[in-house]
Amino acid sequence: MRQDGKIDYVEFPGGDLAASKRFYGEAFGWAFIDYGPEYSAFDEGLEGGFDQNTDAKKTLVILYAQNLEAMAERIKMAGGTITQEIYSFPGGRRFHFRDPAGNDLAVWSDQGL
Repeated sequence: MRQDGKIDYVEFPGGDLAASKRFYGEAFGWAFIDYGPEYSAFDEGLEGGFDQNTDAKKTLVILYAQNLEAMAERIKMAGGTITQEIYSFPGGRRFHFRDPAGNDLAVWSDQGL
């Protein structure tokens, strides 16, 4: 069961998606589900995916929240900065933020679609 504020998903820059899938499949036995030609997901103890359509150079840790708007306010009140406002994607909605140490993270929800 998904819980507010818990690490729920991790997203890697995809780069050469076929090479990434081959590496993780051969090295660790991971299996993948493709969502179009630019995104491939896995569920290997922690769900995640490889996003070929990103300019990000770092892995993105994604937390969960039932109420995105309330979580965004909590983050701002605690000293975080929203770097990308709430947007929809297939399966949910999410926003990105930066913590006071400069770490970039995201929060997603499957509620309120």
